[in-house]
Amino acid sequence: MGPVSIVIITLNEEKRIGRLLNDLAKQTHQEFEVIVVDSNSDDNTRQVAAAYQGALPKLSIHKMETRGVSLGRNTGAAMAQYERILFLDADVRLESQFLANAISQLEDKQLEVAGVYMGAKNLPLVHKFGYGLFNFGLFVTQYTFPTAVGACIFSTKRAHNEIGGFDLDIKLCEDCDYVKRASRRWRFRFLNLTFGFDPRRLDQDGVFKMGMTYLKANVRRFFFGEMRNNEMEYKFGHYKEQ
Repeated sequence: MGPVSIVIITLNEEKRIGRLLNDLAKQTHQEFEVIVVDSNSDDNTRQVAAAYQGALPKLSIHKMETRGVSLGRNTGAAMAQYERILFLDADVRLESQFLANAISQLEDKQLEVAGVYMGAKNLPLVHKFGYGLFNFGLFVTQYTFPTAVGACIFSTKRAHNEIGGFDLDIKLCEDCDYVKRASRRWRFRFLNLTFGFDPRRLDQDGVFKMGMTYLKANVRRFFFGEMRNNEMEYKFGHYKEQ
C-alpha cells in the first residue's frame, strides 16, 4: 500500500482537530504525512494540532493569512510529499482501518479521484435519514454528474495539477466542481466506505434547509454551470459552535 499526504483545512477548530489527529495516530496503515493548513484561526487550533507532533512524526502546520476552503486545499496539495492525497475537514472522524481499506480500494479500482460516503453511526434517526438521502444522491450522480463531500476526497498530485486544483472563485460546491472536472479525464467512483461527519451543520441549519440548499445548488449547477458570482451566498466556517 502506497503512502498518502493528508491535507486538513482548519478554521477555529480547537475542539475538533485533536479528535481527527488522534484517529489518524491510530490508523493501521501508518505510511502518511499530515499537513494542517489553518486559515488564520482566532482560537488555539494550531497549538492543539502541534501537541500531536509526537504521535504523528510527519505532521506539519501551515498558517495562511488569507482564509478560504479551496485556497487551503490547494496550499496543502502544493506542499504534499506523496502522490496520493486525501483532503479532510477538521470535523471528520475515521475508524482505525479507514486508510488501509481506502488505499486497497483505490489501488484495486485504479482510481485517481474518489469520494467517500458520510457515516451516521451513533447519530440520531433524523441525522441518519438526512445522511442517507444525501448518500443516495452521491451514489446516483457519480455515473453522470459527479458530486462529492469535500470533507473527505481522495485525489492525486497528477490529477490535482492537471485540472488546476480547486477553483478559488467558487464558494459553494467547489468540491463537486472538482470531482466533476476530474471525472472528465479519469473514472470517478465512491469508495465502499464511510467517514464520521460532525452533525453541527445539520443541527444549525436544519436537515431540510441544508438538504434543499445543496439540492438547489446542484440543480442550478446542472443547468447553468458553476456559481462564481456568489449566486448562493455561503461562508467558510460560519457555524456558531466552534
